[in-house]
Amino acid sequence: VQLQASGGGLVQAGGSLRLSCAASGGIFSMNTMGWFRQAPGKQRELVAAINSGGNTNYLDSVKGRFAISRNNAKNTVHLQMNSLKPEDTAVYYCAAKPLSSTSFPYWGQGTLVTVSS
Repeated sequence: VQLQASGGGLVQAGGSLRLSCAASGGIFSMNTMGWFRQAPGKQRELVAAINSGGNTNYLDSVKGRFAISRNNAKNTVHLQMNSLKPEDTAVYYCAAKPLSSTSFPYWGQGTLVTVSS
């Protein structure tokens, strides 16, 4: 599976962005799709994840502001980010995890999100 993330950019605080992740090779076999982020000088963290059953989980700091969705037929995963804050500034990565894996072995390249105050 190859993943291609897009949709990052510069936005003012309070604004919105929608990140997209296009997968080649199909995501229907991927149990969990996730979005991670890494801010300068910080560790990578899981922002949101969605499994094949549509169950989602979110980082506490983005709950109520971000929404993850997946479309297996179109092999895409999206992260809708609303009410963005400067602390959301980071490089965002999409990742995929098959059911047989305990970690995310497939990663896309990052897309930079910059939120100005």
